[in-house]
Amino acid sequence: MTEPLLSVRDLVVRFPGARGQSTQIIHGVSFDLAAGETLSLVGESGSGKTTIGRAILGLAPVSGGSVSFRGEAISNISRPRRREVAKDIQVVFQDPYSSLNPALTVGSSLVEPLRAAGVEEGSARVRELLDAVGLPADAAGRYPREFSGGQRQRIAIARALALEPAVIVCDEPTSALDVTTQATVLALFKQIQKDTGVAYLFISHDLGVVNSISDRIAVLYQGRIVELGDAHQVATAPRHGYTHRLQMAAPIADPARQRARRAERERVLAAMAADTEGQK
Repeated sequence: MTEPLLSVRDLVVRFPGARGQSTQIIHGVSFDLAAGETLSLVGESGSGKTTIGRAILGLAPVSGGSVSFRGEAISNISRPRRREVAKDIQVVFQDPYSSLNPALTVGSSLVEPLRAAGVEEGSARVRELLDAVGLPADAAGRYPREFSGGQRQRIAIARALALEPAVIVCDEPTSALDVTTQATVLALFKQIQKDTGVAYLFISHDLGVVNSISDRIAVLYQGRIVELGDAHQVATAPRHGYTHRLQMAAPIADPARQRARRAERERVLAAMAADTEGQK
């Protein structure tokens, strides 16, 4: 059986609190990510999805369990080794403007990771990256403030692609964009994956958005995975009440259908509350 590219086993994340106490955010989460696959982590704000992404990137503490990349445990590795792993595991953040240095031109932002990795002919690679995300070559001499939100996210994606990573953690990469731009950026992600074979760990609160790009979806609730399966099945015929709640929360354009969906959501919430009360 083929070994997964990225493997998370019984992951626990705790953050220190007052008086020596700690708060546990992630409670024993496990999943695998295969080469060329898109696995989406979906949940409401505070569900722990971004914390999992940060733990994989080495930006949040791993208090228990493990994160492995190509069979190597990378949970608590040294800084030099973490920099080496970072070439293979990159990230695209939610806000493209704050993730780009406003004092640097686009070309300088793209050359930065290349120089750090000792890659020569950086200018030629910059042109390739801009072309890959559908931006003209002259964008290299301009600053982030000169671009729209969608264009800035393309620049952030280009930077993540600079070192030809095997995995990109996409942390709410379309939530700050309007609906039309969202669709364009999602199509770009899919085309890049087709061209390069990169795997995505796609983090989002929107079940509808991830259904269009994912192979599988994992639904997070209070730091635990409550449902994991084929993307279409999870998004359209969820088995867990919380996933159903997320599905009902997605807006639709038809007012009559939206009212019916709202009523159904209230029914589901009432049923969940009754189940919780009955378990006390």
